[in-house]
Parts: sequence; structure tokens; C-alpha cells
Amino acid sequence: MKNVSTDIRPLVREIGKAPCEWQREDLVRYCLEKGVTSVNFRYPALDNKLKELRLPVNSETYLRRILAAGERVDGSSLFPTIFDSGSSDLYVVPVYRWAFRNPWADDELDIVCRFADHHGAPCPGTPDNVLAASAARLRESTGLDLKALAELEFYLILERTDDRFTGKAQRNYQQSGPYLHGGAIVDDIVRTVSAVTGGVKYCHSEVGYIDRIESHDPEIDSRRVEQYELEFDLMPIEDLGCWLTVARWLVRAIADRHRASVTYLPKLDQGMAGSGMHIHLALEREVDNAMLGEGGGMSDEALRLIGGILGHAKELTSFGSTVTASYLRLVPGQEAPTRICWGRRNRSSLLRVPLDFAVEGRLDRAMNPGERGDYPDSLGRPTVEYRGPDGCAFTHLLLSAITVCIEEGLLSEESAPFAAGLEVKENIFRNKELLATLEELPPTAVQAAASLKEKRDFFEKRGFPRRLIDVVIRKLEAEADIGLSEKLRALPASERLVESRRLMHKDLHKH
Repeated sequence: MKNVSTDIRPLVREIGKAPCEWQREDLVRYCLEKGVTSVNFRYPALDNKLKELRLPVNSETYLRRILAAGERVDGSSLFPTIFDSGSSDLYVVPVYRWAFRNPWADDELDIVCRFADHHGAPCPGTPDNVLAASAARLRESTGLDLKALAELEFYLILERTDDRFTGKAQRNYQQSGPYLHGGAIVDDIVRTVSAVTGGVKYCHSEVGYIDRIESHDPEIDSRRVEQYELEFDLMPIEDLGCWLTVARWLVRAIADRHRASVTYLPKLDQGMAGSGMHIHLALEREVDNAMLGEGGGMSDEALRLIGGILGHAKELTSFGSTVTASYLRLVPGQEAPTRICWGRRNRSSLLRVPLDFAVEGRLDRAMNPGERGDYPDSLGRPTVEYRGPDGCAFTHLLLSAITVCIEEGLLSEESAPFAAGLEVKENIFRNKELLATLEELPPTAVQAAASLKEKRDFFEKRGFPRRLIDVVIRKLEAEADIGLSEKLRALPASERLVESRRLMHKDLHKH
């Protein structure tokens, strides 16, 4: 059991319990003892952004009331086209384990909420509850828990104050200062997101660097762009839905406080690295990782997980890649997947099984032969990395879709042999014969929508509301990008570059 007195999260230390044990009375006591003047309800809407309802603590009676029963909100404004204005009232009800101390005001408590309907039950039409129901169903039907982590990549957009220590395009991976100009901002991001979520593994600069970007959008034109990745640790997949949304808000808010900007767009310029939002997945059985089989190979459950995702890879793309720029990112040669396959340590495949620390010898003694201390138990933490999605994904719906596909894979006798047949052991883009045998992912948003249309019954039978599926399809079809590659190639080089940038930058802050 983790020692909560040393937890990085201030609220955990103050309450003295793990968040999964928090009761309403723990939060009431904290608020009264610390003089909290405002409780801020936060919740995700259809646009992927975290919303806010500020509730002043007028009295202890009022505090207890809002923590018990939440408050009313307009569902038709938060989820347009999902809820009709003629019957759109929803409750936002706080989830106690998702409370955190406001990073910028010690007298404010923030709590992430879920939506309840007029019966007081989890509202089946909202993405947060679709995810929670999907995770619960997988748990009940398989006896396994699905854990996940995300690699949240983003572009930090900075004013160019001078020309010292300029970086190199496509050479910025894990660079350090002074060749990074956003270091102070990123330090603030890491400290703050860690203190709120408790789940940050690390943060580093990514490959992408543009010393002076050109754009029709004045917010980014002539700015310096640095790419970063913030990676979380494994957590229950429904908790990842919460904290990923909170982290996206925090990263933007911190950048704004430093007079910089952040975008989660999947692509900013031709020939430059794109930003993904890779999802790592692991199965647990009674807290033990279930991904390794005898002899250190992949377990049958892990192969079934892989088969479940690969079997629905085309329609999954519709939840994880939602804008034209997504498909300008998914091109060969940029470590972005285009074919349906998996491999071990293979960054050319859609699914990758990364190194897991489960090695024969002690890594510490390999470099420190004189080390005599005990070696930590259970260092091995094997995962499967899904490399398709990006920061414009419908976050909760993507995680829900991944969950139901994995559940089907786990329950199917055919999924493990299906996965075994799609393993690749080399860079697929360097072997044309191998490449030709692998099925393609949808190359455009419109084609991704068509894949979802064809398989929508699969998701609707597993709790996805028809109206939510309709929203995703309409969003993708509105990109109208069929034949885009051919149209761009037909333009003169200078015009092609201008048009590509316009398409990439049009969704700067829509997600």
C-alpha cells in the first residue's frame, strides 16, 4: 500500500487516505478545515474541453448538498444534437476520487463530475458513462481489469524573442536546454499535472521543432514551435478518461499563463513530425499483470487483446483520428501507422509491444556492479501500445471503443490466432512485398466515417447511443477530404504548401 503521507498530491496528503477510499465527509472536513471558499465542478463536453461550474461555499449545509447531489446543467448546450432542448436537463454529480486542490488557489477545491439523468442514474447518452459502462462490462464478462496510459503529445507555440540556440528540424527528440526555449513552461506543466493527477511518468521534448512557422492564423504565424510528450502511468481506463481531459486543460492553461499557446493538432507542417496520442493497454487479474505467458512470451489474453483491436482497426480510426490533419499525419515514413499489423518494439506497426523491464539480469548491476541493495519486485509492466490516435480524438468515446473491442477479443476463440497472423518483425515500409499483404487503415476522414457506418451496429449493441455515433460520422464526413492527396499533388509546390498548412491549422483549438 502506498504511503499517502508522501504522495505528490496535496489533497491526498491532507486527507490521509487513498482517493479510492474518499467519502463525502472527507471532502467536507477538508473544505471546512482549510477555509475553502469555492468548489469547482468540472466535466467534459462533446468538444473534448473541460467545462466549469463555480459554486461558492455559502454555508456548510450548501456544501454538503452540492457534494451529495451535484447541480443541474443544460445538456443541449454541452452535447448539441445529442440532447434536445425540449428535454435537456442533466445533473453533474461529483466523483469523490476525482477531486483535487486547485493549482492556483489554495481556497478552491476542484472535482471532476459525471452526468446523471432525470432518474438520478448515470446518463446513458454521455461519453463519460459510455466509458464507465464499457469498462464495467469487460470486468464482469472476463474477470480482468483493463488498465491504460496515454502519451499526450502537444505543440508548444512560443514567441521568437531571439535567434540564440535555435534547434534543428526533426532533431529535437529529448533535447535539453538551452536548445529548448519552453523549458520553464514544461517544468510548470510537469509539476502541476503531477500534483493534480499523481499519475505522470515523465515529460520530454519530441522530434518536432519548427523555428519559424508560417500560417494564415496570426496566433501561430512566425512563432517558434516545440513538440513535447507528457506520459502517464497505468490506471483504470475510466480514470484515464478523467485525467487525460484534466491534463489537456491544465497544459493549455499553464501555457496561457506564460503567454504561450498549445495545440493538440496532429500535424503542423509538411515533412515535420506529427503529434499522436498513443494509448498503452494492459490487462490485470487481481492486480497481477496478465500480459505475459510462460517463458516471457505474450499471454493468450494479450494476443486476444491485440486481435480485438486489429479486428476493428478501421472503425476505431474514426474515434481517434477526426480531422483532415489526422490523415496528413498517418503517412509512411513518419513513425505513424498506415497498415493493420502489430510487432514487438516495432514503430512501423499499428500496435507495438514495447520493452517491459522484465529482463533476466538486474539492470542496476549492469551499470553499477557494486550495487548490493534489493531489487524492486514486479518491475516488468508489459503493455500493448495503440499508435493510431491523435490529440483530436473523441477521448472518452475512443477509450470506450477500445474497451469494447478488447472485450470482444477476450471472449473470442479466434482472436489470438488472428493476431498471431498479423505479427510483423521488420519495418514494413522497407519491405514492399510485406506491405502489400497488409490491410490499409482508412486514408481519409470520409473513409473512416464509412468504416464506422458499416460497423456501427457493433458499437450500438454495446452501449454506444445512436446519436453519438451519428455525431462522429457527421464530423468526419464534414472534412470532405476524399481525393485530397490527388488535389494537393496537382497544385504547384508553393500553392500546395499554403493549402496544406491551411488544412492543418484550421482546427487549432477545436479539440
